[in-house]
Amino acid sequence: MNAYTNMAVGALLGTVFVMMSVSIASEGLFHSETPEKPGFVIAAEEAPSAGGEAAAPAAVPIAQLLATADAKAGETVFKKCQACHSGEKGGPNKVGPDLWAIVNRPIAGHEGFSYSAALKDFSKGGSVTWDYEHLNHFLAAPKAYVPGTAMGFAGVKKDDERANLIAYLRSLADEPAPLPDPAAAPAAAPTN
Repeated sequence: MNAYTNMAVGALLGTVFVMMSVSIASEGLFHSETPEKPGFVIAAEEAPSAGGEAAAPAAVPIAQLLATADAKAGETVFKKCQACHSGEKGGPNKVGPDLWAIVNRPIAGHEGFSYSAALKDFSKGGSVTWDYEHLNHFLAAPKAYVPGTAMGFAGVKKDDERANLIAYLRSLADEPAPLPDPAAAPAAAPTN
């Protein structure tokens, strides 16, 4: 070996030695114990397995909630949705489909949008529609209601906020769908 090769190898070994020494010394000076109890806990609901059941029905029927819902307040709640959905007539698809005329539209039926296999299966070939019951349960907990859906939204947990949002979604149409009769017998949770 020539002298330059020896110097290069020596410099490399010297650098490795210095770096390891600094690492060992800093670990000794700045070592911190793992806390017994974490500073915060991230609580996430687990969705049922693929063979699981649908989400639990809401305590108050959606027909009763819609009787007092405020579409203007729902417009504010819709701001949570605007990152992924548009609501204009002929609006663009984003991460999610355009929501114009969503009420009573076939599930997974918006032209030009590629839906998840789970939502296509749930729609039973487009024969199931986004009626008020389906919207209510889906918006409460999307992944629990349609296991495997690509919609990553956690849901709108408060009944009144969800009803306001559905009332606003209803208004996004040339001819809004009629409201359900609040005096009618409460519908059972739709089955998938």
